Amino acid sequence: MLASLFSRRKALAVLGALALSACAPVAMTGGGGAAPELVAGAPVPVALLVPAGSPDPADGLIARSMENAARLAIADLSGVAVDLRVYPTASSPAQAGQAARQAVADGAAVILGPLRQEEANAAAVAVAGTGVNVLAFTNNTTIAGGNLFVLGPTFQNTAERLARYARSAGVSSFAVAYGSDPAGTLGRDAIVAAVNTAGGTVPLAQAYPLSQQGIAGAAPAILQAAQGAGAQALFTTAVPAYDLPVLAEALTAAGHDPGTLRLVGLTRWDSVPGILAQPALQGGLFAIPDYGMTQAFEARYQAAYGEAPHPLAALAYDGIAAVGALALRGGPQALGRASLTQGQGFEGTAGIFRLLPDGTNQRGLAVATVQNNQVVILDPAPRSFRGAGL
Repeated sequence: MLASLFSRRKALAVLGALALSACAPVAMTGGGGAAPELVAGAPVPVALLVPAGSPDPADGLIARSMENAARLAIADLSGVAVDLRVYPTASSPAQAGQAARQAVADGAAVILGPLRQEEANAAAVAVAGTGVNVLAFTNNTTIAGGNLFVLGPTFQNTAERLARYARSAGVSSFAVAYGSDPAGTLGRDAIVAAVNTAGGTVPLAQAYPLSQQGIAGAAPAILQAAQGAGAQALFTTAVPAYDLPVLAEALTAAGHDPGTLRLVGLTRWDSVPGILAQPALQGGLFAIPDYGMTQAFEARYQAAYGEAPHPLAALAYDGIAAVGALALRGGPQALGRASLTQGQGFEGTAGIFRLLPDGTNQRGLAVATVQNNQVVILDPAPRSFRGAGL
């Protein structure tokens, strides 16, 4: 079942899990100068870089869905006009860089996209120094900074939300179980940092092989070590469509008691039907976006285009929503770094979000648990960045 787990986990970039490639991205630094000035009353020139032209047919679907979502967002704006120009990247870093340069030459005041980390990095490097900011759809925070902002949901954001909530519920000691791939390692680092920031401790962080046999063999030792270390929770990077069901089953077989060692998940446990029936997940914690807002976006998209949006299409909508909100507030530097990172944030398809000065983002998330095999919201997603619960 999990023989090709490593390669399939990479596909979870589509669903918000981080996926790293063999190529190391280049972190962006520096402010890049003043942004292009907006002309009062004129349409805002926005470039959208999508993976159209890629040999992978799935990229064509993503590209179409992203463009549709961007145009839906433009139609939803009030008091702001957007001149949207779409550029194909063919999922190629070289073409993404070329597309970014062409977009700036065509007068773009901001670039939305590209999709993947290598393309995003190439696009940002290509226009560094022009003042044009790149709001990329990747969730790889290692490339964020300078003129490159990451719009995708991040491990850091989720880990911080869950660690703060768990600490408020009396959990102070967290063991970490993570998959032995780049995504798992990055998730582990996000968990450890979040727990430390929340005032908790991590006495144990243990990897497991990404195979059914490997997980089944590692789970008893992870459980024993977590119990021996006095951990109150086991924070895992496991993904519902791949390693989570095997890990949960193996923990149960090894004698795991959810009442004494609560599972906490870095991924969306509710994304796969049936998995919430796992005994190990009962009483566990995971984070989800604002359900109501997500469903409202999907319904509007379905009504407009006669099909469901690709999960990544929401990021294109969010990018336009942010640009529109800033342009409406006015000022020639409405799309400069200072404006993009204003603390009030924006309202997107899955709730509130804001861009941070380091190029990452923060999204309002709800904390959920599993009771009687059903999702129960323990702490709803905040509707503003004022107060607690972020």
